[in-house]
Amino acid sequence: MPHLKVNPFDTAAIDNILPNNTLITFRAQALRGDDEIVAVRHGGEEFLLQIKPDSKAVLLKYDKVTRPLKVNLLKEALAKVAEVLKLKVLTSNIALSNSKPPLASEYFKKIEDFETIEYPKEKISVEVGFGSGRHLLYQAQKNSDTLFIGLEIHTPSAQQVLRQIELQGIENIWVVNYDARLFLEMLPSNRCEQIFVHFPVPWDKKPHRRVISASFLGESMRVLRKGGRLELRTDSDKYFWYALETFFAVPKTEVEIRKNEALEVTSKYEARWRKQEKDIYDVYVTAGENSKSRTVRIDFNFTTVKYSSGLEEHIPEKALVFKDYFIHFERVYKVGDAALLLKCAFGSFDRPEHKYILIEKTGSRYFASMPVKTTVNEAAHRKIVELLSEKENNVQCD
Repeated sequence: MPHLKVNPFDTAAIDNILPNNTLITFRAQALRGDDEIVAVRHGGEEFLLQIKPDSKAVLLKYDKVTRPLKVNLLKEALAKVAEVLKLKVLTSNIALSNSKPPLASEYFKKIEDFETIEYPKEKISVEVGFGSGRHLLYQAQKNSDTLFIGLEIHTPSAQQVLRQIELQGIENIWVVNYDARLFLEMLPSNRCEQIFVHFPVPWDKKPHRRVISASFLGESMRVLRKGGRLELRTDSDKYFWYALETFFAVPKTEVEIRKNEALEVTSKYEARWRKQEKDIYDVYVTAGENSKSRTVRIDFNFTTVKYSSGLEEHIPEKALVFKDYFIHFERVYKVGDAALLLKCAFGSFDRPEHKYILIEKTGSRYFASMPVKTTVNEAAHRKIVELLSEKENNVQCD
């Protein structure tokens, strides 16, 4: 990903230019460690850049939590920061490239869009982790009466499919660069025809990161219409048996199993596995009834949280584990003399959010985007507000 290596420089110089520029909005210093962060506003987006010094050079790079999908925005911001600060660049990989697939913005949707979005078609299908996009593009072309929502956390794959949408003139695909485990809670009940989960990462050593779980199954059954189905396709024996155990743990589950079924379209990896005569499993779970509609009213404001001297001394260092969620303030940064920037992980154990919280004297907010509006995130947020609103913090875990 984009980065610069520059000669060591006095980062305090950043503070001197803050009042007279529109690019850099603040500088934050880690309370433990020598790394720093600068916040930038560029191309209509806010995001963070990390400054990591060593004895011979300073690394200026993107921040994973806040990075925008448009890689060129990062490259442009890095170049502009280096120019504004008059930094001597030693090495760089930020040359702008027109070969990068441009975003078809009409078909790229942010997770925040789904709070008030209008669906252009009555039928909706979802594909989780579409990879190269062959199956997603094929299904969309074959079923023009259905809106296909493709979820992919691998940014280059998302960019490539957006490019193919543009080249092929497809109008019934939305691409979402987000974790599917969180996304499903944003969909209305009984609206989906199908949910495709084809060849998910097995995560044998980290099973908590698997897409398939009891909570994912529950949300899938909620958003599927009666008769709609969740389709898992995997080449992993372990994942197959794990999925069966998960599915059959739910009462009244209708499950169908097939083995080595040939689909009309396959990925290059599946073609390779077939040549190797590797087994491929299909598991279909059908929704047996319609679910109750759900109205979500979630507020992520920080009305009672404002910076006051000494607040940083009361930020819990260790992760706080509660019954249904956890909170971990991973890093604490000081912004000048009157603000804090907190890097925080929170929410569900198997679907955590990673966010920054900017705490100033005039108020606080998530930087640069809100968490996904799920019930477990709301519960964690309420506890965060409680923790940050009281200096004398004796909160006990459940």
